[in-house]
Amino acid sequence: MPSSPAASPSARSVQLTGAETLFMVMNSGSGRRNCEATQQAIRAACAEAGRQCELIVVDRGADLPGAAARAVRMARQTSGVVVAVGGDGTLNAVCQAVVGQGIPFGVLPQGTFNYFGRTHGISQDTEQAVHELLSARLEYVSLGRVNDRYFLVNASLGLYPRLLEDRELYKQRFGRSRWVALLSALVTLARAHRQLDIQLDHGGRHQRLRTPTLVVCNNPLQLQQIGIDPEPADDRDHLIALASRPVGTGALYLLLLQGMLSRMGEAENVISICFENMTTYLGNRPRWVKVAVDGEILRMRTPLQFSIEQQVLPLLIPRTAEPLEHP
Repeated sequence: MPSSPAASPSARSVQLTGAETLFMVMNSGSGRRNCEATQQAIRAACAEAGRQCELIVVDRGADLPGAAARAVRMARQTSGVVVAVGGDGTLNAVCQAVVGQGIPFGVLPQGTFNYFGRTHGISQDTEQAVHELLSARLEYVSLGRVNDRYFLVNASLGLYPRLLEDRELYKQRFGRSRWVALLSALVTLARAHRQLDIQLDHGGRHQRLRTPTLVVCNNPLQLQQIGIDPEPADDRDHLIALASRPVGTGALYLLLLQGMLSRMGEAENVISICFENMTTYLGNRPRWVKVAVDGEILRMRTPLQFSIEQQVLPLLIPRTAEPLEHP
């Protein structure tokens, strides 16, 4: 596995003056609000506070990496801040460019679930989030990593990426809401699914599983909402791998219901693994596999290397926020 660029000395030398220029990367396709109204709210709040901001707006997710790289270059030249405006997928794309560059990272959540922003006490109201961003404090947070890709919330393979693909199709037809997400999940789970034959190597253990999906989570809020409360052996940050034993459609519906009721931890078909580093091998040794990373579907070479990268992202959070403790 490649060494993390966040290990460079500059990653731990970020300082805040409270007067930094904000370079904001915005995905106009994310969120529930009108893009123009969001931009106006951002500019008005920055102008009121006497802070300079530059909005870099893209219309497609594919354009986010280039826009993020541009924002990072400008922030490095001016000792500025890079801010991602959008859902968890947008935040992820911008984060890839920021980690290891010695640049503060801010977020203005605009998506449907906003797990990352909510975990760190960041408001989902744009005006309030901007005002809190302008007086924010700095906190280093840990990121998950799968191969060479960081993730803020989760990474998964098997059934879960299929759920996300179908959910996106339903959102395009019926709009973005949690009810649409639930409807698409019910339809997807009704179909036949192939099982994954996987081997998980972690902490000196070798564990073989047959499961429809594997989800590796880096977000305590998401875990709490589905009712998973693992107890790690020490105070270091960890990742949590979740898998289910081979089950039929009825049992999958039951797992979905238990997750909605925050009781998935009680399900006898759910396997939970707490780890810092894990290698995942797939049966029949396919060279490439489809992986969902914070909602974005990618193809990755196997075996998959999962790890927790300790406190590598200098995140701006509200001064009054009390973030949830990490798994």
